[in-house]
Amino acid sequence: MIKQTEIDGVPALLSPATGPGHAGLAFRVGFADEPLARRGITHLIEHLALFSTGVADYHYNGATGVEYTYFHVHGSSDELGEFLTAVCASLSDLPMHRLAVEKDLLRVEANGRNPGAADQMALWRHGARDYGLPSYSEYGLPAITEDDLRDWVGRYFTRENAVLWVAGDEVPAGLRLDLPTGVRREPPAMSSALPDTPAWFPGTSGMLAWDALVPRAPRSAVFAGVLERVMFRELRQEGGLSYAAHAVYEPFGVDRAHVTAVADALPGKQGAVLGGFVDVLAGLRVGRVDEADVAAVVKKQTETLRHAEEQGARLPGQALNLLSGREVLDVDEVADGLRAVTAAEVAQVAAEAWNAGLLMTPQARADWAGFTAAPTGSDHAVSGTEYRSLETPGEKLILGAEGVSVVGEGNCATVRFDACAIVRAWPDGGRQLVGDDGIVLFFEPTLFEGAAGVAARIDAAVPPAVRVAQPARDPGRIPQPAPPGPQDTEEVIDRRVSGVLGLLIRVPLTLLGLIVTLLMAYTLTFDTEDAWLTIAVVIVGAGLTAYGVVGVRRSYRNYRGR
Repeated sequence: MIKQTEIDGVPALLSPATGPGHAGLAFRVGFADEPLARRGITHLIEHLALFSTGVADYHYNGATGVEYTYFHVHGSSDELGEFLTAVCASLSDLPMHRLAVEKDLLRVEANGRNPGAADQMALWRHGARDYGLPSYSEYGLPAITEDDLRDWVGRYFTRENAVLWVAGDEVPAGLRLDLPTGVRREPPAMSSALPDTPAWFPGTSGMLAWDALVPRAPRSAVFAGVLERVMFRELRQEGGLSYAAHAVYEPFGVDRAHVTAVADALPGKQGAVLGGFVDVLAGLRVGRVDEADVAAVVKKQTETLRHAEEQGARLPGQALNLLSGREVLDVDEVADGLRAVTAAEVAQVAAEAWNAGLLMTPQARADWAGFTAAPTGSDHAVSGTEYRSLETPGEKLILGAEGVSVVGEGNCATVRFDACAIVRAWPDGGRQLVGDDGIVLFFEPTLFEGAAGVAARIDAAVPPAVRVAQPARDPGRIPQPAPPGPQDTEEVIDRRVSGVLGLLIRVPLTLLGLIVTLLMAYTLTFDTEDAWLTIAVVIVGAGLTAYGVVGVRRSYRNYRGR
């Protein structure tokens, strides 16, 4: 049985367990709470807090997730108390002299992290805010100051926003959770960057990934297990289309959860994997749920619960439940909830998941299956000053009072200044703007004609907090317009020669036509019997003059090499 108590104002869960003792301290703060311009601040605090614990023989670590950050330790009762006491003391007085070093270590850690197949799902579903932040690198690190860290600790790393768990009968002797006073922080509201669901977008890895928001309930956990079981049977065992076919259930907030499914595919079978997965999901949502699959999943999940209870491994999950505002349930209550799930309830969850689903296809379209293409650009451009691209024909950058747009043939990307999540700013004038909706816009002054002052105007228009200065780039890495090749040079020369000849011929003829037209128009002021003929000559002359002006303009453009 899990016992609830309180230590120094921090809620605590205790439960007897076999094996080595372990304990943890969790806080209700994670990636989803960070603005993109300070992405990485929670992870940085975790690193700084762990540094002060020193080198120990017992095993300890920390972790920062989407909604929670926690510190955990394995060892004797004295070691548990010593570690957690030291963490709290470190949070109250972070070792700021380590700030630059820990930032570098976080960059090294990020470089060594292998991206997962479903890493981009959060970005496409939520954009560059709250639950979309796990898809982004820790862009905010260069801008984070000591004051930022102190403010973040005072806001989130408080006794009211924490929970302790201990696998054991008693609280470790000497444990002190000396944390500042604060308030419980609710999980952030989920934003959406998807106008319609079910939606799809093309992946680049050859993998298929799908996720859906579902109710946080036993029936949804069983649905995830049944989905994985059917995927494995249909896509691997019977179809031979995919080697790895998995599905996971992950709770979020108080009442929501994500179900995520992933399947790999050979290049020649990507379309077949997509079709096979859609068939699996469609079958479940229309009620083709095998009772035997439900029973097998329930049996597996209840056995996992029993084993976790014996090892004390349920404690972290129950502690996070307490932080999110949910009840702490004993193992029998959870198991009873799983056993009560029916095949009809699994089908109901499948139908809800289908409607809320987001599909990353293995380089194929999914319109045929009833999915709507997720937006890859903006639906409008701002009005303002235009700058022609020196690299891409037909492309232009528009800088206006509301924001910035890059418009080309068939595409448009707009970031509004009042919905800008971050501006990454390089000393040479390069800028990367990311909108709250996830739209990314790159500006390089070297690639747009006459755009030398654009960077300063962007910096003045966005809130200072979203501008993150970047280190200087090697000159060789600053983009430059591609020099014309031999063939391009020859074509430019031909155009310029043609332009010069055209100007030499068309300018005099156009002037002559204009003079004749004006003279004939002047004669109309006299009363003549042949006025109709004069009028006809004026009309024809005016038309030829206009045509000549158009020709002169075309010759001038050829002369300029455009």
